[in-house]
Amino acid sequence: MPGQMIARGVCRHLLSLGFVTVEELVPAPGLRVDVMALGPKGEIWIVECKSCRTDFVSDRKWQGYLDWADRFFWAVDADFPAGLLPEGSGLILADAYDAEILRMPPATPLAPARRKAVTAGFARHAAVRLQALRDPGARLG
Repeated sequence: MPGQMIARGVCRHLLSLGFVTVEELVPAPGLRVDVMALGPKGEIWIVECKSCRTDFVSDRKWQGYLDWADRFFWAVDADFPAGLLPEGSGLILADAYDAEILRMPPATPLAPARRKAVTAGFARHAAVRLQALRDPGARLG
């Protein structure tokens, strides 16, 4: 899947910057972000990976993600028409092996209570994923 390959490159690059990541995290009912990253200073970034014009045009939920991160990015491959992407959001060029941040978006810091909730959700999501790797039959109650 092209979007998953973009996400892999994004996650590799963010790790090189000191960020840990999880994919397909649900910050609130009805929302599912492609990549959420937690930085070394507690910063929270969301990255939406788009593999083609149709994938971008059909995404009607992305603005709902803005309330759940300090910075919001689009990640695309070299063939994506980047001019479609909204100004004011970040831009990452990625492939399956690495990525490069081309445009850093402005920071919109989360409120402390929201940051705490997002960080706890991130930790729980990561822990459930890790446990599922070790014990595929385990289920969260």
